[in-house]
Amino acid sequence: MVSEKENNPRYGIGEQDFGGLRERDCIYVDKTQFIKGIVTSGPKYYFLARPRRFGKSLFLSTLRYFFEGRRELFKGLYIDTTDWDWAEYPVLRLDLNTDRYSDQGKLEVVLDNLFNQWESKYSINNIASDYSQRFNNIIRIAHERTGKEVVILVDEYDKPLVGNLNKEDNFEHYRSKLASLYSNFKSSAEHIKLVFLTGVSRFSKLSVFSDLNNIRDITFDNEYADICGITEKELLEYFQVGIERLAKRERTDYDGAIRMLKRNYDGYRFAEEGSEIYNPWSLLNAMQESKIGNYWNDTGMPTIVAESLKRVGADLEKTFDSLCEDDDLKGLDLLNPNPRALLYQTGYLTIKKYIRSVRKYRLGIPNREVKKGLFNVLLPYYVKCKMENPKQTVSGIVTGFILGDPQEAMLCMQSYFAGIDFKMRIDNENNFHNAFYLLMDLIGLDTETEVHTSDGSIDMKVETEDYIYIIELKYDHTAEEALQQIKDKQYARPWHNDNREIILIGASFSSSTRCIEDWKIEKSGQNNIGFNINILC
Repeated sequence: MVSEKENNPRYGIGEQDFGGLRERDCIYVDKTQFIKGIVTSGPKYYFLARPRRFGKSLFLSTLRYFFEGRRELFKGLYIDTTDWDWAEYPVLRLDLNTDRYSDQGKLEVVLDNLFNQWESKYSINNIASDYSQRFNNIIRIAHERTGKEVVILVDEYDKPLVGNLNKEDNFEHYRSKLASLYSNFKSSAEHIKLVFLTGVSRFSKLSVFSDLNNIRDITFDNEYADICGITEKELLEYFQVGIERLAKRERTDYDGAIRMLKRNYDGYRFAEEGSEIYNPWSLLNAMQESKIGNYWNDTGMPTIVAESLKRVGADLEKTFDSLCEDDDLKGLDLLNPNPRALLYQTGYLTIKKYIRSVRKYRLGIPNREVKKGLFNVLLPYYVKCKMENPKQTVSGIVTGFILGDPQEAMLCMQSYFAGIDFKMRIDNENNFHNAFYLLMDLIGLDTETEVHTSDGSIDMKVETEDYIYIIELKYDHTAEEALQQIKDKQYARPWHNDNREIILIGASFSSSTRCIEDWKIEKSGQNNIGFNINILC
C-alpha cells in the first residue's frame, strides 16, 4: 500500500484523472478493491449515487484506465495483485459534468464534442443526424473495430436534470433527450461489457432504470459503502504528515487535529453497516492548507435546495432529524419533491443510524461544515433583514446567551426579526420556528430542537459553557403560556444535576406584527425573576 510521502506530500486538489494523479506521484487512497467486485460479480449495469465533490469522477477515471489495460499506473495497488488479464477494451466516458445546462441545447453541444472524438478514433464516416443513433453507431462500430465489448462510463448522468429541478420545461426537455440517449444501453447490450453510471439522484421518471431491469444500484449497498470518500482508517494511513502540520498550525496536538477534522468533515454514511466517511474534497483541502475551512461550501451554494424547501413548506427542524426508509431517498420527482431525498442526495443530510427493528434510517446533518453552509444559504429564504447593522445585532444575541443575559439576547433577536424585509415576512408558525432555529444554529450556538422528554418535546435547547436555555416558541399565543408549558411539563428536569445554570424562555410571535412581540424569562426552580416585555415591532 502506498502511504503518504514523508517530506512533501502532493494532494492533487481538483485532480479527477487517475492517470494524472499517479504520474504526478500524488496521494491516491486505494479504492481498487471495489473494481474486483464490479468486474466479477456478474451484472453488466451499475449505478452509484453520491453527493458532489465526493470522488465519483475519480473512481470512473480509475475504471477507465483499468479497462484500457494501463497496468503500470496500478503498481502497488490492490488490483495489481489480482489475476486480471489487463486486456485493452474500448472505453467511452460520457462526462456530463462539463456544463450547467441552464438553457436548452447545451446537451447537444457536449455530446457533439464527445461523439466527434469517438467517431474520429474509430473511423466512423457515416454520421447519423440523430444523437441517439450516433451513440448507437459508436458503440456498435467500436466493438466491431476492436473485437472487444465496449465499456461505457457515464459521469453525472443526471447533471442536466439536477440543474433544472425548478424549471419544468427545461427539465422535461433534458429528460426526454437523456431517455433517448440512454435507451442504447438496452438496445446495444450485445456490444457492451459494462455500463457504470454515477449521479446524485435516481430520477424516477428517467426510463434508464425501468428499461434496465437488471441494473445494480449500489448506492445503499454495504459492500460498496466506502467506494467514495475517506474512512477513519484511511485518514490515519495516508495523511499522517498533513495531520501533524494541521496540529501545528492550529496549535493543538495530533489527536486534537483529528478531532477537528472529524467534527468538520466526517459524519457521512451511505449504508446500513457503512463506516463514517470524510468528505474527500474538504479533507484534502484541509491537508493542503493546514487549516480548517469551509471548502465544500465554497464550491457552490445549493440555492436550488433552498428554493425547493421553501416552495414545499418543509418543516426544517423535523426534516433535519427524521426517520425514513431507503426507498424515500432513492428518487426525485419534479412535481412532488421529497425534501429529505433532495437534502440527502445533495449531501446536506446523511444516514446517522440504521434502526433494524423498524427497518428505517435516522437522518441528520453530517458535520459542522455542512451545517454552516446549509444554514447560510437557507436563512435568507426565511429571514431577510434590512437593518443597518445586522452583524452587530447577531453579535448581541451570541454575547447575551454566552454571558447569561437572555434579556439582551432577546432584545437583539427582536430587533433582528423586526428588520425582516416586508416581502419576506414570516407568515405562519412553521416559518417562525424555521427562522428562529436557523438563526440560532447559524450564529454558532449549540442548539437542539424537538428535544424529547418524558412529558413532551422541547422546542429548543441552547447550551453554552455556563448556561442551559430551555426555549418554548408560541405563534399568536402569549409568552406566559409558553413559559407555563415549560414549567408544567418540567422540561428542565433532565438537566437539574448539571452544574450550569438553567434559564427558561417563553417567546411569542405575532401574526399581526409579524415579529417577536413578547417573551418571559425565568430561572429554573425560582418562582418569577423574569421579564415580561411587550414591545410592538
